[in-house]
Amino acid sequence: MNAPHAQEISTVFSELGSRPGGLSTAEAAATREQVGLNSLPQAVEETWGQRLLRQFRDPMIYVLLAAAVVTALLGEVVDTIVIAAVVIINALVGFVQEGKAANALAAIRDMLSPSSEVLRDGTWVTVDSAELVPGDVVRLRPGDKVPADLRLTETASLRLEESALTGESVPTDKQTGSVAEEADLGDRTSMAFSGTTVAAGTGVGVITATGGATQIGHITTMLGQVEAAETPLTRSMGRFSSLLAVGAVLLAVLMIGVSVLIYDTSWGEVLMSAIGFAVAAIPEGLPAVMAITLALGVQKMAARNAITRRLTSVETLGSVTTICTDKTGTLTRNEMTVRAVHTRNHTYEVSGTGYAPEGRLLLDATVVTLADHPDLARMAQVAAYANDAGVEKRDGRWVLTGEPTDGGLRTFALKAGVSEPARRLSEVPFDSEFKYMATLDDTEQGPVIHLKGAPDRLLERCDRQSSPDGGTEPLDRAYWESMIEDFGARGLRVLAAAWRRGAGLSAVDVADIDAGGFVFLGLYGIIDPPRDEVLDAVRTVQEAGVRVRMITGDHASTASAIAREVGLAGHRAITGTELETATDSELQTIVRDHDVFARTSPEHKLRLVRALQANGEVVAMTGDGVNDAPSLKQADVGVAMGIKGTEATKDAADIVLADDNFATIAAAMKMGRTIYDNLRKAIVFMLPTNGAQGLVIFVAMLVGMTLPITPLQVLWVNLITAVTLSLALSFEPAEAGIMRRRPRDPAAALLDSEAILRILYVSLLIGGATIAVFQYLQMNGAPLDVARTIAVNTLVVGQIFYLFSARFSRVSSLRQELFTTNPVSWLCVGIMLALQLAFAYVPFMQAAFGTTSVGLLSWGAPLLAGVVVFAAVEVDKLLRRRV
Repeated sequence: MNAPHAQEISTVFSELGSRPGGLSTAEAAATREQVGLNSLPQAVEETWGQRLLRQFRDPMIYVLLAAAVVTALLGEVVDTIVIAAVVIINALVGFVQEGKAANALAAIRDMLSPSSEVLRDGTWVTVDSAELVPGDVVRLRPGDKVPADLRLTETASLRLEESALTGESVPTDKQTGSVAEEADLGDRTSMAFSGTTVAAGTGVGVITATGGATQIGHITTMLGQVEAAETPLTRSMGRFSSLLAVGAVLLAVLMIGVSVLIYDTSWGEVLMSAIGFAVAAIPEGLPAVMAITLALGVQKMAARNAITRRLTSVETLGSVTTICTDKTGTLTRNEMTVRAVHTRNHTYEVSGTGYAPEGRLLLDATVVTLADHPDLARMAQVAAYANDAGVEKRDGRWVLTGEPTDGGLRTFALKAGVSEPARRLSEVPFDSEFKYMATLDDTEQGPVIHLKGAPDRLLERCDRQSSPDGGTEPLDRAYWESMIEDFGARGLRVLAAAWRRGAGLSAVDVADIDAGGFVFLGLYGIIDPPRDEVLDAVRTVQEAGVRVRMITGDHASTASAIAREVGLAGHRAITGTELETATDSELQTIVRDHDVFARTSPEHKLRLVRALQANGEVVAMTGDGVNDAPSLKQADVGVAMGIKGTEATKDAADIVLADDNFATIAAAMKMGRTIYDNLRKAIVFMLPTNGAQGLVIFVAMLVGMTLPITPLQVLWVNLITAVTLSLALSFEPAEAGIMRRRPRDPAAALLDSEAILRILYVSLLIGGATIAVFQYLQMNGAPLDVARTIAVNTLVVGQIFYLFSARFSRVSSLRQELFTTNPVSWLCVGIMLALQLAFAYVPFMQAAFGTTSVGLLSWGAPLLAGVVVFAAVEVDKLLRRRV
């Protein structure tokens, strides 16, 4: 139907074929046949089998699987079992660490009301909300969840908590009058939307949309259309794996051709040698090392209150170039706070944030008391008396009972020292129609009416104002309107206070208030303040080269004020209306030039994230409402609030902040960068092992010599290196200055020219030393098993010495930190040596791998090779530092 929020109630009923008396049971059943149940689409979950098979989608794994098949056909059972075991272990590590797939749609379904009061056959009955249809008339009471989208037909002080859908930081007042068709979602005051909650008052409305046609249903549709973005790490690893796999296969084919055509080697021997080369060239342990490194990062992040749902998201945080953050509950506390109080005498500042009554009242940075400032005392009394909210300490936290704005006023009164309320004789509850609350209180001066509410409504009912001398004077409306504008420009939500003596009254009603005669006392400036730690956190991520953008459903003035406070200086806030009219290409320009976006809908947030990604940005998106879920899923890293976030948001996100703290994102970014550094160190460390082994077999086959190491020995070296030495690099701490460097280019290759050069010369050194040792021993009559055992020892010891150098990418390894910062590395070296000694000296290992015991002096050559490798890398680092 046409926009129901912009139509008169009678027109809405007419288009729906309904009436104020509701539908009949037969009419509802007929409509349900056409539109279906009032439920949201079911998500298709990934099965555990699909998740397990996905672990094998890697070009390197394909080559290993092919190698296992060939060895099986050749009858090499041991080789087949070992290769298959490597593949299966890698898959299981990824499978276990990844956990279950996210299902955001199920969490959104949980937001819907289970039952509702509906007018059927002229009688109010309670039915299952799934049975509701467009045209049904529904009644809303405090605490109810709205079961479908409603056009409101009756309201009585109705206020809805819509922050999960619109991002509005305070409950929205609802009324029955139509609003402009182009009104933003948060400004459609004539509508009640499915999944929101009744904060106060009552109402009646006619259902205009159910199930997938509702605003929340629209969000589930967007969620289903959003495909999870591929992370920079998976893109880089995909390219790297493909290149490595193709290179290994091509070189293996070349070796086969040379061996068969030139040396007339048998096909069985050639194929086993080619498989040995492929196994040597491919770092089988890399997927496991990557998964374990990421898992360790996940554990460390969990200790810092960042719960990670997808392993690769840990590293992606380190690549982020832009953080798009919600305002309410993320940058701010989602706790309304009186920041300033203005009377005709002074403007007082109020320190402290949130509902904890801890703060001071300041005038020109000097603490003041109510005894010396009766004008401030009057404002505190109105805040305390015309108020139904309460704050109390539970489990170490100050908790609000009642409306957030009233809670802020109650906290201000407690800070001022007004804790005991006067005896209330009567009250006029707040109503969205007249936008004020009044109480008749029995005070020491006799009955007094305390009035608080919207400034314009109170100014209409006042003819005098408090004067600086403590008396009263004629109301200067222009002055107060100017002050209201000043407070609004600061992003403050403005309420006013007034009072009047109630002599002779025992009760008060709306007519008494509308009669006027009040004295205007002043203004409260209220805001949802930034978290205390946010300013430092924003500065930290900005120093790391990451741009912070605020995307909120709140008003532009409020958004701009918070942006200034947290350090997001710059251009004005762009509103949802402006985003609505912008094309995709125009939006890409807008997001380059602006950091603050207000009055945004879920569609706007999704478009903004896509525009940033189209500009080449790696985007982290934070949020807590269901309106944030599609954009969180679209972002490279979706970050949900764990305390105040909806379940739908958490399930759509990659990371959940257990403390709802923006500062935790900065800590997680540092962890992400550290993890990427360590992964890169592991790759630069592992590849020379494979390069050296591949070089040994490649050279041996090209020149027709006996293989210095067998395919099974190759697998042994790869496995023990991966599970010991490579894993040690996962525990390296962050390098100095890691949060003062720019984010890495997501399009950049995993390995730069420096890394590639190091891999090449270390491979040549270790591989060359292995071939040289083997040839020397063969030429001097050493048995084949002795020569091969010492050759493998040379490979292993060379890797141990290279590990010490690889722990520090650019600085010298000859430093104290080599022995103190990563004790796990020394434990891994010890385990590696123990395994290698078993490989050489334990009988059953000798039988399995074709090795033999060697004398103590035979370790001299491996040690010399290791020292040469260490010295070469250290000289390389020294030259690069000087250049």
